Amino acid sequence: QVQLVESGGGLVQPGGSLRLSCAASGSIFLIYSMGWYRQAPGKQLELVGSISSAGSTNYADLVKGRFTISRDNAKNTVYLQMNSLKPEDTAVYYCNVNGIRAAGDPTTNYWGQGTQVTVSA
Repeated sequence: QVQLVESGGGLVQPGGSLRLSCAASGSIFLIYSMGWYRQAPGKQLELVGSISSAGSTNYADLVKGRFTISRDNAKNTVYLQMNSLKPEDTAVYYCNVNGIRAAGDPTTNYWGQGTQVTVSA
């Protein structure tokens, strides 16, 4: 069993900052990529950004220059630093981890429970 526990969401004013964290625990042998997705009301789930095991990152155009993804491999934790937040960033943010539970296993995607981020004056 693999669990992803997210934290750090909340209400923030436009222009403010938030930092999300997601810690993976349980029987996971190796983590490859880690990332964040979000889903706004009435919209589809979209990729915010991801980070590889080597530290390479990619971001959605809408958040480039404002959001930063990082990871701590020793803690199996991924972070999302969000700056200059806009009302359109309001969404439920989901952590995603791609990894294997044992050597030779197929890769599996694991998801966090989601954390609400609301950007409003």
